[in-house]
Formats: sequence, structure tokens, C-alpha cells
Amino acid sequence: MVSTSDFKNGMAIEVEGTIFTIVEFQHVKPGKGGAFVRTKLKNIDTGAVIDRTFRPVDKFRRVRVESKKMLFLYASPDEVVLMDNDNYEQMSLPPALAGDGLQYIQDNMEVEVQMVDGKPAQIEPPMFVELEVADTQPGVKGDTVSGGNKPATLETGAVVNVPLFVKNGDRLKIDTRTGSYVERV
Repeated sequence: MVSTSDFKNGMAIEVEGTIFTIVEFQHVKPGKGGAFVRTKLKNIDTGAVIDRTFRPVDKFRRVRVESKKMLFLYASPDEVVLMDNDNYEQMSLPPALAGDGLQYIQDNMEVEVQMVDGKPAQIEPPMFVELEVADTQPGVKGDTVSGGNKPATLETGAVVNVPLFVKNGDRLKIDTRTGSYVERV
């Protein structure tokens, strides 16, 4: 059993029969009244994030979380298909488990799947990916009023801000956590 004092971001707990991962939490001790813990919880089945408040004496069942490397095969509007690297079994998951990271994942890319009690809860792309620029406007010399950045559409359809010298066909290193340009490769 886990109490609210043991909470950590990313920890999985069971609340009223439903498994959630803790997105963020905050211990609050108001000047008047008892202390409490304010949390944002993500439902692993639906991907919905809810706000929930708990008392410090509340106890929860801790849920086992493990990471598994899988191969991303393809995505459609209603499913993401992955293959287990160990036994080559294919698994179809809802795209909501990948969240915004899905726009940086290419076919045949290795991703990490967070398994909660043996059930897939989240698909995480690699921290950095190399993608090709599919479309961007040419940079105009001397046009640095806008901070020297312009939007570029990558081969996966993601749009990131890049420096003016980047052109179509360039390969870029992108940080998938923030969706920002790191360097040209």
C-alpha cells in the first residue's frame, strides 16, 4: 500500500478500482483546516486526465510498472500497431496512449511502452529523433525581426520552428519532449 506521502510523478496507483498514473501532485497545507494532496491523474484505459484531491491518511494499492521496447509498425486514425521485439507478437493500441509524441514517430522506429500491471499504458518515442524537412519557406537574408525562426513541416507531418538557414531536404534532430529543433545533422 502507498500513502500520499510516497507519491512520485509517473507512479501508478489504483483509485476506486481504476488504475491511474500520477501526472503531477502537490502537498498543500492551508493556514486553516487540514493538509491535503492535490493531484492530476491520467486514466490508463482512456487517457483522460482528471484533478483529484486526497487526504494525507488515504492509502492506495501500488501498481507494478515496467518498460518494454517495441517496434512501431504503423498508425491509422483509430489504432497504433506495435510489435514485441522478444516474441514478434503484434499489438494494436489506441493512438491516445502516444499523445503528442505520435507526430514524431516513424514506421519501424523503436519506442518504449509503459506496461502497468501487464497492460499498455503509454507509448513513448525516443527522446531525440532525426527527421527530414518536407516543406519550409526559404529564409530571407536580413529577416531577423521575427527572431530568426520559421515554421517547417517534417516528413511525419509535425511542424516545428527552425532557424532561417534550414531548407527542404535537411535532416534535423528534434527533442520529442518539447517538440523543438536541436540541430541540423
